[in-house]
Amino acid sequence: MKGLFKKFREGLRRTTPTFHKAFGKVGGVFGAKQLDAASLGELEEALYGADFGVETTEAILDQIQAAFRANRELRGLDAARIGAEVLRSLLGGAEVPLELGSHHPEVIALIGVNGSGKTTTAAKLGHYFREEGRSTLLGACDTFRAAANEQIVTWAQRLDLPLVSSHHGADAAAVAFDAYQAADSRDCDVLILDTAGRLHTKGNLMEELKKIRRVLQKQDEAAPHHRWLVLDGSIGSNSIEQARVFHNAFSLTGLIITKLDGTSRGGALAGIHRELQLPIYFVGLGEGSDDLQPFSVDHYVRAVFGLEDDEVPAGS
Repeated sequence: MKGLFKKFREGLRRTTPTFHKAFGKVGGVFGAKQLDAASLGELEEALYGADFGVETTEAILDQIQAAFRANRELRGLDAARIGAEVLRSLLGGAEVPLELGSHHPEVIALIGVNGSGKTTTAAKLGHYFREEGRSTLLGACDTFRAAANEQIVTWAQRLDLPLVSSHHGADAAAVAFDAYQAADSRDCDVLILDTAGRLHTKGNLMEELKKIRRVLQKQDEAAPHHRWLVLDGSIGSNSIEQARVFHNAFSLTGLIITKLDGTSRGGALAGIHRELQLPIYFVGLGEGSDDLQPFSVDHYVRAVFGLEDDEVPAGS
């Protein structure tokens, strides 16, 4: 578990420096700094800068300010613990155990706009499931973007994952059908489908996704069993509108937030969950094949507020 927390802490390192300054954390250690009006102002600025949004920011500040009014001797570590506990409460329901059902194969469709990291995530997800002992097959259904096919082929070869793909411009639903047939015949546990994401032709994209779903349902009426939206964490709260569009069209069942390691706006994750009330199954914390990790509320809030194992919020 310590290794996983380290990944979260390192992955969110661009989000946290201003928080640490407000709380008086220097060199990875909380000092004896008392909170004052200036540090509360720094904290407010840090929360907005990290794209936590108005509601989340106000909820955290209200609790810390109330504690400060009650105790003017409040220290930075105390405030960090309070902030972490509030954020933990706001993220209730975000961390849900991933349960793969009795379907064989279990079909996961990854959805999202170009640039969100879908293709890379598909491969990393395949790697994750294989490491968990599940046989996995990838389906390259993003046939619109030529580079997508090349990218997933490269990743599949690098990670030694079986792949069903076709040529640029092929019918995506036909690829999904072939991938399902291959996964079924090989008795695979999991089939992961990478889909197109050209938002500039949104209507056509949604129709393509619906067609993929119809084709799969001829094989298994419940497929795809999981419909996960892949969101680029670096674009912050702007991704919420994307999520609404896809959710309305495709009835999403979960989220994957990528590129948290490359942004100072890691707080958007809280706003996205607050808006959609969907579980966050995985987060991208780096470039490596094992840097796609199951989402942990505990690891996330402790990493954001700079808390270590011996500084866990009360009640956790």
